[in-house]
This record gives sequence, C-alpha cells and structure tokens, in this order.
Amino acid sequence: MDIERLKPHFPWITLVVLGTLVGIANPSFFDPGSLILLIADIVPLFIMALGMTFAIYIGGIDLSVQQIANMVTVIATVYLAQFGVGVALLALLAGGIFGMVSGYVTTRLYVPSFVSTLAMGFVALSVAKWLSGQRALYMDATLRDASFAWMFGNTAGVPHELAIAMVLLALAWFLQTRTTFGRSLKAVGAGELAAVASGVNVDRVKIIAFGISGAFAAIAGLIFSVKLSGGDANLANGFLLLAIVAVLVGGTPLTGGVGGVLNTAIGTLIVMVIRAAMVYLEVDATQQQMIFGLVLIVAIALTIDRSKLRGVVK
Repeated sequence: MDIERLKPHFPWITLVVLGTLVGIANPSFFDPGSLILLIADIVPLFIMALGMTFAIYIGGIDLSVQQIANMVTVIATVYLAQFGVGVALLALLAGGIFGMVSGYVTTRLYVPSFVSTLAMGFVALSVAKWLSGQRALYMDATLRDASFAWMFGNTAGVPHELAIAMVLLALAWFLQTRTTFGRSLKAVGAGELAAVASGVNVDRVKIIAFGISGAFAAIAGLIFSVKLSGGDANLANGFLLLAIVAVLVGGTPLTGGVGGVLNTAIGTLIVMVIRAAMVYLEVDATQQQMIFGLVLIVAIALTIDRSKLRGVVK
C-alpha cells in the first residue's frame, strides 16, 4: 500500500498502538478515572498546542507561546486583586497583542516567524520578570476561589478544565472549517503565492493566526496560574517542545496546509501516552526531553511536504 495514502491515518494509528502497548504494560492505564485525570492534567498543554496549530497551519511557527503563558501567570497573580475575574480578559488581550505583533513583524518587516516569535518570547519573559520582581508570586486563595473556582472541580465526573478544553476545541474547529477565515488559512498554508493570486489578504490572515496562537497561550497560562495558585517567569517552562510535538505528531506539518486542530487533539493524546509510559518506566525528566526531541525529529521527517522545499538551499 502507498505510504502517502496512509499518512493521514498515522496519528490515530500511532495513538492506538502506543495506548495498547502502555495498557498491556500497566493495565491501570485503562482505568476510566485515572485516564480522565491524565487527560485533564494535559489541558494547559493542549490549549497551548491548539493555538500554535493556527501558526503552523499557515506554514509558520510560534516559539513565543511558552513565554506568553509564563507572562500571563504573573499578570494574573499581580492583577487578580484589582480586576477579579476581569483579569482573564486582561490576560487574553495581552496574549493576543503579543501574537499579533509577532504576525506584524513577520508579514510587514519580512522577519521569519521563528525569529519574530522567539524575539517576542524574550520580550514576554522580560515583562514577566519585571512584573514579578524576578521571584515567585502567590495568589490569595480566597480571591482566586471567588473569581476562578468554576475552572476546577467536577460535574458528573467530568473535570471542568476538560470541559473548557472541549469548548476551545469546538471554537477552534469552527474557525478552521466553517468560516471564510478558515478557508483562507488553508489557502495560505497550501501555497502563499496562489493565495495572493486568488485575492486572499495573506498579511491579515497571518497576523490573526498568530494573534489566536498568543491568545490561546494566554488561556493556558491563566489555567497554570489558577491551578498552581501563583505566577512565575518560569512556571510553564518545558511546554514549548511538547506543544510543537503535539501539533506535528498529530499530522499538521511545518510546511502547513494540511492537518488542523482535531489532529492536534490526537497529537496531544499521543504526548500524554508517551509521558505516561515514561513515568511507568521511571525515565527521569532530562531523558524525557531527549526522547521528545527525537520524537519531534521523526514527526517532522514523516509529515513535512518535501515538494514545497524544492529549490531551497540547505
């Protein structure tokens, strides 16, 4: 069978195979209660990866999401007493603005997205360190519960953060598949020159895509902050690599144009299964990063559209 015809099915096949192997090694993995808790635990990672999907779907990448999330944990902690639940809007606005600035620098100043987003990530890190005074901050538990207690707990056995993730996935899916903006995203990812020729405002599409990525990173940061009851310029460190892996192993290649948010949901579950396997095997944190680095290389090699790289000088 032609491997190219199998490529779209690789993510869910990988998920089933890995899940089965982990379940055989540790039958408790399939316990419904434990499985739901495992999935709920990766919600911030999923939301971060979900936003990054928009940037990768158009053939770019957003390396600022981790630092935007870190910045938002500090913003939420510092301004919770002043704005209450309104700090969520402040966080969302900050993330969206940082993302859109990255998109503006990429489109109008012709700076590659990996450079522009990396630079904006450093700006976000500096803001976080400045606001926090370069120390860990702690939320007042009473204020936190008054504004964000609804984020956590369970309803009918379903963790609230999991419900939030499902709502955001539905919103992202609607944007990608049921709007003119979504069709423009696909056109830009499939071929930017062709998109320009067909009348698509490529610059606007890219700026909005990076803005969405930043906004979703901000939501992930807010959940981090509320869940851990504080903020720090390093709180979300280690999640950038995992978010990129989740998008790529899900089947959205760096060359863009195919895949999407549902693929990222599968990719995040694959990351969850791999992390669970490494915990069961007692693999230390340093080695886990090495393994995910190797997984990233394999994911890029399997998903990238080499026809778009013809003529590119290596």
